Amino acid sequence: MEYEALPGGEFILQGIEDLRLAKESVPALLVLIGAPRLRRIGLPIPESSLIGAERRLYELLAEENPDSAHSRYNALVRTLVSFERAAECAG
Repeated sequence: MEYEALPGGEFILQGIEDLRLAKESVPALLVLIGAPRLRRIGLPIPESSLIGAERRLYELLAEENPDSAHSRYNALVRTLVSFERAAECAG
């Protein structure tokens, strides 16, 4: 399946690659949040020792810009859900 063609696909694939490299990043943390559903879809989500992905993602966003952290967090979660739904429909 062409996951990069789905909404947010490139971002999700970047997160998977970052996890593979053990790199903490916004995409990697987002993928960890969705890991159970993404694995059920068939994506190869690497195991990670990162814990508290939701909280850590918010902290990273707040470090970059505290005033927009909440809205950016919500937008990222919506992107994840859109990707998951599209992948389930396409699969």
